[in-house]
Amino acid sequence: MEIARYDVNKYSPRQMVALPLVLLLLAGMLLGYTTLATGLPLTPGIDFAGGTAVTVFTSDSREAVEATFAGYPLLSVGEGIGDGKYIQFGPMDDAQYQSLVTLINEKYPDAKIDQIGETFGKTLQSQAFLALIFSFIGMAVVVMIAFRNFVPAGAVVLSAFADIVITAGIMQIIGIPLSLGTTAALLMLIGYSVDSDILLTTRLLKRKGKLEEKLSGAFRTGIIMTTTTLAAIAAMWVVATAGQIQIIAEIASVLIIGLFVDMMNTWMLNAGILKEYVLRGNKK
Repeated sequence: MEIARYDVNKYSPRQMVALPLVLLLLAGMLLGYTTLATGLPLTPGIDFAGGTAVTVFTSDSREAVEATFAGYPLLSVGEGIGDGKYIQFGPMDDAQYQSLVTLINEKYPDAKIDQIGETFGKTLQSQAFLALIFSFIGMAVVVMIAFRNFVPAGAVVLSAFADIVITAGIMQIIGIPLSLGTTAALLMLIGYSVDSDILLTTRLLKRKGKLEEKLSGAFRTGIIMTTTTLAAIAAMWVVATAGQIQIIAEIASVLIIGLFVDMMNTWMLNAGILKEYVLRGNKK
C-alpha cells in the first residue's frame, strides 16, 4: 500500500502542504462556480430539491420503466432486492403530478408514492447547512479550548475544513448528490477528521522526544486507525451496492472518499504546519 511507504519525515513543511492547498483551492473554485450557476455548492438530491419518489415491485426492466415514464422529469431508476425498483422524479406542477399518480396507479397498483414539496425541500436544505456550520463552529471552539494556541488549533480547523471542501468537490465531479444521507456523512467526516488531527497534535506537542520519532509514531497509529475504519465502511459499501440500497451506498461512498482525503490532509497539511511550528520553536 503506497500510503504505508510515505515517509512523514522525508519532506519539508512546504512540500507537505503544497498538494493539499492546491486541491483545496481547486475544490473551492469548483464549488464556488457551482454555487454561482445553481445557487448551491452541490447538486441537490430529491430531499433538498423536492420531487417524487416511487417504490414498486415489478419484473419490468430498468429500460422499460424509463420508457413508461419518459414524459415526466425522471431522475433515476434504482434496482433493489428482488424485483424492487426505486424511481425518482424531479419537481413538477400539480397537473403533471396528478397525471403521474394516475399512470402509476394504473401500471403499478401496489406502488408507494412519496412526495417532497419544493418549499419543504428548501427548508430541509437550510437546516442541513445550519447543522454543518454549527458542527464546524462547535468543533473549532472545542479545539481552541483544548490547545489554547492559535497555530495548532488553526491547523486542525484548516485540515477539517479542507476535508469537507475537497470531499464535496469530488462528490460534485462524480455525481453524488447532496441529500440528508450525504449531509450526515459529511458531519461524520468532521468527527473522523478531528480525531486523527488531535492524535497528531497531541503526540507532537504534549509528548517528549525527537520530532522525527513522534511524527513516525503518530503516523503509524493514525494509519492503523483510519485503515480499520476504511475496511468497515468498504464492507458496508459492498453490501449496500449489492443490495441496491442507494442511500447507504452514497453515505459509504462519501465516507470512503472523505477518509482518503483526511489521510492526505492530516499527514501532509496538518503535519506540515505542525512540523514548521515545532522547528521554528526549537530555533527560537
